[in-house]
Amino acid sequence: MLVGVGLGPGDPELLTLKAVETLKKSYKVYVPGRLAAELVAPYAEAEILDFPMLTDYNVLNAVWKKNAEMIAEESRDKLVSFGLIGDPNFFSTFTHLKRVMNRLYPDVETSTIPGISSITSFAAQTGAEVDASFEVSDGSDSKYRIRLKASRPLEIMDSYKKEGFSKFIFAERLFSPEEVIIKEQDKFPEKGNYFSIIFAEKE
Repeated sequence: MLVGVGLGPGDPELLTLKAVETLKKSYKVYVPGRLAAELVAPYAEAEILDFPMLTDYNVLNAVWKKNAEMIAEESRDKLVSFGLIGDPNFFSTFTHLKRVMNRLYPDVETSTIPGISSITSFAAQTGAEVDASFEVSDGSDSKYRIRLKASRPLEIMDSYKKEGFSKFIFAERLFSPEEVIIKEQDKFPEKGNYFSIIFAEKE
């Protein structure tokens, strides 16, 4: 199994307990840079992989393919971790690596362990308080939308479809014993609760 492990914003005290335990148990740990290697060092010896900051996707795809090929053999029957700054699902090197792995090596299971992201760490350090809708952008066109407190899932999904969104995930009470995750649109419930989320994507 290959696990993307969120290491948080850079403070070694902000790693989660699950991240630490996973790093300790891993057969091998890879990281994309020196800062991540330093955060991992108390728990495992990490190997730094080359992920150049380029906009040439032909070059980047070749790099991701090369790294995926190397990782695939080890992660088929062993626990391999990829530790990175922030969260592995938000603007992350691991997202690209996982896509290549899933496409070329579908027999290798992948998962992620969330970490404190730049968004929440920014709010903590600057005193910014967010209690209403907000927008996060890296300057590219908006492709995703997350709706919190999705109490009327079907109505929300229908309204988003009119804006060009076509792929949806409904989630409720994540990481609790009552966790619900639904990816089939025809199985969305009519009602959600305070802890319901809809994730929408333009394909």
